[in-house]
Amino acid sequence: MVNHSPTGIGRLRAVDRTGRHVNAVIEAVRGTRSKYKFDEATGLFVHDKALPAGLAYPLDFGFIPGTRAADGDPLDVLVLADEPAHVGAVVPARLIGAIEAGQSDGAAGSPIRNDRLLAVAAKSSDFNGIRTIRDVPHGLLDGIEAFFVASNALRGRTFEPVRRVGTSRAWRLLRDSAHEP
Repeated sequence: MVNHSPTGIGRLRAVDRTGRHVNAVIEAVRGTRSKYKFDEATGLFVHDKALPAGLAYPLDFGFIPGTRAADGDPLDVLVLADEPAHVGAVVPARLIGAIEAGQSDGAAGSPIRNDRLLAVAAKSSDFNGIRTIRDVPHGLLDGIEAFFVASNALRGRTFEPVRRVGTSRAWRLLRDSAHEP
């Protein structure tokens, strides 16, 4: 008999017990080209895609469990951390803001929201002074947005950053997408 009740990451909540940190589950490691996708049915990370040569993820990239965004996937999160994490790692992180964006598949349909939350690893020493999106160098934010524009364009999709928002708006985006297991 197969047990279909969620275990591990499938049971993980969006926010840790303290209520101060989100649980970021890493699917793509900073500096690499491959992205893995968490398969809820098996509890495994399955290779989803590889970026073309010359493109790499600018930060650790993943999702917040227990959330569902407008695109049907969990909310995306980018994590500033001292060292690259590993695929499947759970990184407790402090929300600092978000890049609100629209994304479309190139068809005639209108874009759907596909925001990117920004967070700092809770145990970071290098980024400990970053408390809000205003503390992040504009060049890094510009690079993150350019990465998503370019990587989507190569797949025939559009990614259009709308605005950069602070911590309280990022928490609101998270609360609005929550559907805890």
